[in-house]
Amino acid sequence: MTPPALKTPSDVPRGPDPRQDRSARTRELVMRAAAEVFAEHGYRESSVKDVAERTGMTKGAVYHHFPTKEVLALALVEEHYARWPHVLDEVAAMGLSPLATALEVMDRVAAAFGDDPITIAGARLQNEQASIGVELPTPYVGWIGVMTKLFQEAEAAGELREGMVPEQLARLIVASFFGTQHVSATLTGRADLAERWQELRELFLYAIRR
Repeated sequence: MTPPALKTPSDVPRGPDPRQDRSARTRELVMRAAAEVFAEHGYRESSVKDVAERTGMTKGAVYHHFPTKEVLALALVEEHYARWPHVLDEVAAMGLSPLATALEVMDRVAAAFGDDPITIAGARLQNEQASIGVELPTPYVGWIGVMTKLFQEAEAAGELREGMVPEQLARLIVASFFGTQHVSATLTGRADLAERWQELRELFLYAIRR
């Protein structure tokens, strides 16, 4: 049996434009409640009714903002990715060295994966794309690009040990971090993520720093 084709984000009908919606705060409330529900139960085991109950709203009120469950899931994943440019800008404004910038960014990402419902839900929904039936952003490649640039700058600044290849380091830290957070989520519900990230951070820094 041929599986149904994935819908692209542009194919998916959306709710009202939040910029013109007088109840934008209600939309944000729905998003946060949905993030908590999806993070706890996953896409298949969650329903719009679950989200409505968590907000104390009716299903109709939720559907006003998000016509379907897949639209709501897509919005959460997009919000998940929309947060990272702000993190990068904030860290860039601190004036740190390239290597310190890379590590500070990852520190903040680790903190978000530890306690931010939208970050956690976005990651889980990304892994459950086959169940959602909507084309989601390709994971990891953006982070690899960001880390590659920072490690190239660190190399130029003389912060890396001889023989370190920025592109390889970028792939390694991204794969190691996201693998670490996945193991932490599976074994402890991310309760030990901060500790596991610090272990990885110290080992990584010891291995690459001049």
